[in-house]
Amino acid sequence: MRRLKKKYFIATFCGFVIVLASIKWTGKIIHSSNSSSTVAATTDTARVSNAKPNTTRKPNRIYSVPSFSKSFPDLQETQIISARKWGVKPVRNREEAEKRKKELVFIGSNPYYKIDSLMSSSIPYLVPRAANVLETIARNYLDSLYMKGIPMHKILVSSVLRTEEDIIRLQKINVNASPESCHRFGTTFDIAYNRYHTVSPPDKKWRSVQNDTLKWVLAEVLRDVRNQKLCHIKYEIKQGCFHITVR
Repeated sequence: MRRLKKKYFIATFCGFVIVLASIKWTGKIIHSSNSSSTVAATTDTARVSNAKPNTTRKPNRIYSVPSFSKSFPDLQETQIISARKWGVKPVRNREEAEKRKKELVFIGSNPYYKIDSLMSSSIPYLVPRAANVLETIARNYLDSLYMKGIPMHKILVSSVLRTEEDIIRLQKINVNASPESCHRFGTTFDIAYNRYHTVSPPDKKWRSVQNDTLKWVLAEVLRDVRNQKLCHIKYEIKQGCFHITVR
C-alpha cells in the first residue's frame, strides 16, 4: 500500500514538473513572438516616417493649335451680333461709365490676370457675363501652366470697354478703327499674346520661359473655351492680341 502511494506521488510530481516546464516553454515562445512583432512594427513605422513623398510628376505636353488664324477665325460681323445681344447701350464717356455700375463690372488687376498699364484707349469695365469668361480664361491658363511645369505668368488684358469719346480719339490715330467696335458694348476684351506678367516667387528660382511657349499654352486654353461656346475669338496679327467677345 505504501509502495502504491509512493509510486502515485512520484507520478503526480513528475506530471506537475512536466506541466510547469510546458508553461515556461510556451511563455518563451509567446514572448519571442511578441518581441518579433514589436520589432517588425517598429521597423515599419520607421520606414513610413523616413519615407519621402513622391513629388515627381511628369508635366503635361504642350500641343497648342495647328493654326492660330484657322483656330480663331471669328470676324467682326460674327462678334458684333453677340456684342449687341449681351452688351450695354454704348457709353458716352468715362464719367458716364462710373454711373452705370449696375450694368458694368470693374475688372482691375487681380490674382488671375493683369490690366495693361499702357492701356489708354479703353477702360476696365465689362458686363458680368464677359467678366466671368475673362476670369475663367485666366484661371484655366494658370492651371494649365502649372500642369505643364511652366513658371507662372498672368495674361495681360490690353483693351476692354471703349467709350464713344475713346472711339473718336482712336480714329484720329488709327484710320482702321471701327466706329462699330464690339468694345463699345462691354462684352469684348483683348488679351495680348506677345506680352505677359511674370509672377515671381520669393526665392526667384524660376527658369526663364519664352513668350512663344506662353502663347502656345494660351492658345490651348482659348480653343477650349471657344469650343465650349463661351465666346468668339479672333486672332489679331497686327494688334498682337486675341480679340474676344462673350456669347
